[in-house]
Amino acid sequence: MTTAQHKIGSGFDARSTADDVLAGIDLSGKLALVTGGYSGLGLETTRALTKAGARVVVPARRPEHAREELAGVEGVEVDALDLGDLESVRAFADRFLASGRTLDLVIDNAGIMACPETRVGPGWEAQFATNHLGHFALVNRLWPAIEPGGARVVSVSSRGHHFSGIRWDDLHWQRGYDKWEAYGQAKTANVLFAVHLDRLGRDVGVRTFSLHPGAIFTPLQRHIPIAEQIERGWRDAEGNMLDLAGFKTPEQGAATQVWAATSPQLVGMGGVYCEDCDVAEPATPGDQTSGVRDYAVDAGAAARLWEVSAELTGVNAFSG
Repeated sequence: MTTAQHKIGSGFDARSTADDVLAGIDLSGKLALVTGGYSGLGLETTRALTKAGARVVVPARRPEHAREELAGVEGVEVDALDLGDLESVRAFADRFLASGRTLDLVIDNAGIMACPETRVGPGWEAQFATNHLGHFALVNRLWPAIEPGGARVVSVSSRGHHFSGIRWDDLHWQRGYDKWEAYGQAKTANVLFAVHLDRLGRDVGVRTFSLHPGAIFTPLQRHIPIAEQIERGWRDAEGNMLDLAGFKTPEQGAATQVWAATSPQLVGMGGVYCEDCDVAEPATPGDQTSGVRDYAVDAGAAARLWEVSAELTGVNAFSG
């Protein structure tokens, strides 16, 4: 059954925190994986899940740095993973599968935003490769460990998906590069990934969601020059951070992904894009601030991107 892309009246909102949405939820005995779970929203997600009783695996490109950031957080283990390197993805997945454990929650949180033109692997554009292809390969390799009958996969997208659909004829920006449109394509890919994985996994009880966490200042903004941040109204002329009423705290920013991963309100649902701790509405023409674009939840586009991604990465848990 296809879940309607409309609000369900969750009772939460943009100011709800990760702890708010987990109130009364006991995650004891659950194992979660949170990519990037040591920085920004990922760190708050890890903290909230462990406080609710879950154990959390945090894959990290810099494991020692991740362990420093997670010092004092109980119930966490760190392992090495570089999403821009498919061999690193394979090695991490092999180590995890060899442990014989199963995953109840997978939150694809890690990502990069608006970086200078960068190539990884066989010349892939870094935002598409890291934000989408790396997570695609990771989830497909981990699929044997993702618990049927209740597990959830959460793909962290962004309102940035409004900036661009999938550039089918130039996925890796060989013909000119725009950092924001490249980010937009990667975030659209995150939504489409959730749409198709939910279709593939729902018959065995694995549901998938995507989301916009909200506007939050985190290390994700590290590639945006101060001059551009001033131009965007995030800082004053001297470069000082402004008090921006529309921005969330990291605790609020982590809430929607935690809600999507754990809320009993979503039982039996999946494949939808969420924001502000609720299912989002379809975007209205001309609005780039809320809702989800039709092209990001199109089932045909989602199936096409899945096949393209499988071909590029050489990984498809559902083939044959």
